[in-house]
Amino acid sequence: MKLIEPDEMEDFQAILQARHLAADDFELHQVDTTDPKTDEIFGLTGFVTVSRKSNGHKKQYPIGDGSSWVTEFERDLQRGAFAG
Repeated sequence: MKLIEPDEMEDFQAILQARHLAADDFELHQVDTTDPKTDEIFGLTGFVTVSRKSNGHKKQYPIGDGSSWVTEFERDLQRGAFAG
């Protein structure tokens, strides 16, 4: 199941575009850690690893219901976490 919502992807792309960063230089890999065995209705959980291909920098963020990974990614960009 995809945990990254379409609006989150749009926000992610907009952040890259605003900073003049090529979208194809970044790769997202998401992992769903939601427990499929439970009968309870819990929010979806997982994590996404954002990788910058040109320099190999990676950062992992929690995703799922109520997450703010896009905001955290933007903050990390501002702090230089993905800088060359």
